[in-house]
Order: sequence, then C-alpha cells, then structure tokens
Amino acid sequence: MSSEKDDAKMGQLAPVSSEQAAPGYVEDYPAHAHDAVFGEITEDGPNYRNVGWLGTVALMMKTQIGLGVLSIPAAFDTLGIVPGVIVLCTVAAITTWSDYTVGVFKLRHPAVYGIDDAGGMMFGPIGRHILGFAFCLYWIFVAGSGMLGASIGLNAVSTHGACTAIFVAVAAIIGFGFSSIQTLGRLTWLAWIGLTCILTAIMTVTIAVGVQDRPTSAPQDGVWVSDFKIINSPSFTEGITAVSSIVFAYAGTPAFFSIVSEMRDPRHYTRSLMVCQAGVTATYISIGSVVYYYCGSYVASPALGSAGPLIKKIAYGFALPGLLVTTMLVIHLPAKYIFIHLLRGSRHLTANTFTHWATWLGCTGGITIMAYCIASGIPVFGGLVSLIGALLGTLMSFQPMGCMWLYDHWNRDADKRTRSWYFMVCFSVFVVVSGTFLMIAGTYGSVVSIMESYRESGGSAAWSCADNSNSV
Repeated sequence: MSSEKDDAKMGQLAPVSSEQAAPGYVEDYPAHAHDAVFGEITEDGPNYRNVGWLGTVALMMKTQIGLGVLSIPAAFDTLGIVPGVIVLCTVAAITTWSDYTVGVFKLRHPAVYGIDDAGGMMFGPIGRHILGFAFCLYWIFVAGSGMLGASIGLNAVSTHGACTAIFVAVAAIIGFGFSSIQTLGRLTWLAWIGLTCILTAIMTVTIAVGVQDRPTSAPQDGVWVSDFKIINSPSFTEGITAVSSIVFAYAGTPAFFSIVSEMRDPRHYTRSLMVCQAGVTATYISIGSVVYYYCGSYVASPALGSAGPLIKKIAYGFALPGLLVTTMLVIHLPAKYIFIHLLRGSRHLTANTFTHWATWLGCTGGITIMAYCIASGIPVFGGLVSLIGALLGTLMSFQPMGCMWLYDHWNRDADKRTRSWYFMVCFSVFVVVSGTFLMIAGTYGSVVSIMESYRESGGSAAWSCADNSNSV
C-alpha cells in the first residue's frame, strides 16, 4: 500500500529533473502536468493520469474476470478437463507476453494511446484504421455481452419479473451512466467492487456444487455420478469454439493500452500485470476445474446457473454489480478512444467545456446504443462470447503484439543477434500465425454454433421477452 501512496505523491511534488525522468513518466507540477497523449493537464479539467499500480490491477482483472470466467467450465466440458487446462495455460502464457509487450511498447513510444497508434507506426494509415475499427467493434461486442449477462442475472434474481428486452435496456442505461465518469482513476473503486462481487458469486457456486448431491439439470432419480471427462473428443467446430471462449477470457489485452496511458507511473505496469495474470489464471483453473468436476456435462453457461434455482438467485445477486461494472468499463474504453481522437490536440480534451462534455456524452451514448442492439440481436451468451473471442479477441491480443516486438527489435545489428533474439523472432512469428489461425477457424466455429442454437427448440429470438435464464 505504501507504493500506492508513493504513486499518489507524484502529482504533488515539484517537477522532476530530466535525469530522473524515464519514458512514460509525467513531469508533474502542483497544478500542472504535460502528457504525450493528453497534452496539458490542469486543475481546471479531468486528471487523466491518476491510476496507481493497485488500481491498475483492479482495472486489468476486471477487463478479464467477468464474462469470460462464466464460460470456462462449459469450455472444459467440451475439451475435457486436462486439454482444457492445457489450452487455458497456453493462452495465459501467450496473452501475458502480449500484455507485457504492450507496457514495453508504451514506455518506448509514450505518444501511443491505443492499439491503433501502434498499428499506424507499424503499418501506416491502413493499419491504424483497421486496428482502430477492430478495437471499437471488439469492445462494443463485449459491452453487448455484458448487457446480455446482466439481463440473465436480472431474470434469475427476479424470477423473470419483466420482459428480457427491458432488462437489457436497464443494463444499458446503468452502463451509460457510470461509463460517463471521465477518467479511469475515478473508476478504480467501481472496478474493485465489481471484481469482489463477481469473485464472491463464482466462489458461492463453486462451494455449492461441491456440497450438493447433484446439479439441478442432472437426472434426479437414482445414484448420480458426475460424468466429467478427463479427455473429450469434440468435433472441430465444438473444439475451436471452446478454445475461442478461453481466448475471450484473457482478451483484455487491448484495454491495457488505455490503462497504462492513465497510470501515474507506467514503470509500475509490469508489477500490476504479474499480479493480475497470476490471480486471473489461478481463478480460472480452480473455478473451471471444480465446477466442471462436480457438474460434468450438466454445467450451465454462464456457470452461475449450475447449482440450482436458489443458488442461482444468490450467485446472480452477488454477480450483478460485477456484470454491470464490466458493462460500464467496456463502454468507457471505446468511448474514450473515440473521444480522444476527436479532441486530441485541442484544449477541449482536458478542459470542462461544453464541447468537451457534449463530445464525451455523445461517445458514451453512441457506444451504449450500438452495444444494446448487439445484445438484443444476438441473445445467445455462449455463442456471442465465443464469436467475440475468435473474431476480435485474437486479433486484438495476438497478432499486433507479435508485430510490435518485431517492429522494435528487427533492425538489431547483425553482431547483436543472439540466440535469444532468434528465439524471440520465432516466438513473435508463432504468435502472429497462431492468432490468425484461431481468428479464422474460431469465427467459423462460432458462427456455426450460433446458427445451430437458433435452430434448436426453445432458442432465444432477437428482442425477445422470453426468460433467457431458464437454460442456465
């Protein structure tokens, strides 16, 4: 905690000398600071550089633990518990390296705010536009899945107390309200609340499935033994869809550009990242393995519905704040991206002017409306999660980071190209190739899965009033 206090002092001390300043370090004055992205930061406007390293941990974990963890047990059911854990650890290792690369790239290039800036440096205007569009589309889809998850929770808690379309709209309105808070520094307390709530919910379900006789959806007559599988034999479509769900569970990487840009001292980024990834991976493995072990093929997706009606209500009661915080955060990220690119270089970016607020609320409102349309138009949680993970999660978390490492290190002098350099070149290429394969194959599998879910009896329809928590 002392380090967090030390971070806070950075905005109150006299300016540092040029010898002390490191790349990404803001030269702070009592009422004035300059940032390579945000420009002049004064007391007359929002302080965009006010996230400490512990707050960074909360924001990082909340971009990942939320929607993704709820699909991990179902992914294990498809793959089998051993292949599921192996795939999860592999994805964790690759995305941790990708996340680390984000922090290093930001320190090398302080003017980079988002993944589009990195794309512009590497590939010119085309790369900038493609990655910028993909970034916004990705988080809009995630916001839509957050609204869908919140509507499932509201249906579960209220025993379908209202039309599902109304619950989706309620989640959208709440998400819009909180996402309009201007800076990530002011959102860290919500991230802590949301993280605590979602962890409490999944721990409640984990304990419940361990002490109860059998899952509610399992046969209630006779002796029941969990039919979990050590190794399963899914079809290609089923397997790649499950892998895409796991990728989505770790695909907070594109948000880390925005988070590190608002840190008081980006040099503490790696510390925050290691704490985040260790906590996320331990949570995914323990929760996914235990819930799947006790529920077997009767595990629900989202997983909070696996322990019966009463526990489902209790779990979703705890989870709702976490799901709403996820929705709020992932509306904020693309809105902030658009907002900064519209006002970057002008005084309105850091001053509380009419133009500032009109642009900011227009961005958060526009993102909210688009996410609401997606949540209502594709109301299939598992299919939506895997589609996001495959189509956009890999594109945002694999290929650009491999290219970023190559961009910074490819031109190394021939006499300095050591074995480790050649290894990292090969690894970077592997990340790009594997990400491309997962994106193409996973998107195909996810689309097929969504189409099949619509053909099944009882499938949810677009803008439906039906109870979407019945199957979970």
